[in-house]
Amino acid sequence: MEQQNLNTTVTEFVLLGLTQNRGLQYFLFVVFFIVYITTWLGNFTIIIAVITDYQLHTPMYFLLANLAFLDVSDSSVNAPKLLSGLLSQCNIISFNECLLQMFFFHLIGAAMMFCLVIMALDRYVAIYKPLQYLTIMNRGMCVGLMTGAWLGGFAHSIVQIELIIQLPFCGPNVLDNFYCDVPQVIKLACTDTYLVEILMVSNGGLLLIIVFIILLTSYTIILVKIKTHVTEGNRKALATCGAQITVVSLIFIPGIVIYAQPFKKLPMGKMVSVLYTLVTPMLNPMIYTLRNTEMKKIQAALRRLVGGRLFTMNMKSIVLP
Repeated sequence: MEQQNLNTTVTEFVLLGLTQNRGLQYFLFVVFFIVYITTWLGNFTIIIAVITDYQLHTPMYFLLANLAFLDVSDSSVNAPKLLSGLLSQCNIISFNECLLQMFFFHLIGAAMMFCLVIMALDRYVAIYKPLQYLTIMNRGMCVGLMTGAWLGGFAHSIVQIELIIQLPFCGPNVLDNFYCDVPQVIKLACTDTYLVEILMVSNGGLLLIIVFIILLTSYTIILVKIKTHVTEGNRKALATCGAQITVVSLIFIPGIVIYAQPFKKLPMGKMVSVLYTLVTPMLNPMIYTLRNTEMKKIQAALRRLVGGRLFTMNMKSIVLP
């Protein structure tokens, strides 16, 4: 960081945001504030239910709770800055704050990508090794796999930041977006960025494409197995896989659009970024709740939790004079 500051005169970036129309900015603030609050409520509902209800202490729900935590974290990296920018006339972010935003955004995003791979592995073992499922996907294995997901996200993010801090920034400091991200920041460097953009695509876009193909292949294999053995349990597994495929598509397709195309500015880039960073984290718990019949256990768990609290409060009111 110190070496970078010697070669850089830019100390802050100006974020243009989504629009310069004040009326539209206030409208978007209300919309995205509701989206952000809904993201927190939906995902923390899943997390609390999985933690408090013993019946949900299974590998699938453990991984789902981790995905919910990643959704909340992912949304919280960029949403507060977007919301504050919609209310203020000037949206400025310091150089170091910009680096931190990019670091955590790519850390969480990559960890989420690896978490989805683990969830596909979990479904594969559940379908192909049902008798050994709980033995293979034991607690230690699940914790180890999620730890690996976070470490993989950290490694990916460090590489992305390394690409940035080696570049000199001595002139333009306006980012036509509502958050700092590697593709936009690279273009502001006072040097030829051809090689850096190629490295960025290799570390980000190419990785997304490869993992997306692996996931689609894995779910195709799982669905073929389910189709050849139609049972009540497999119908539930089909619903689970369908929900996971939908979530995977919502996360990977916008990510590929953003990070697999260097050297060009996308006309709908901001809208894709909004979908990728704000809307998808809100939709994930809804997709699982609506499309996965097993997720009704979470609703039942919450009812038991709330019912237990109300029962305890009523008993106290009876006992106390």
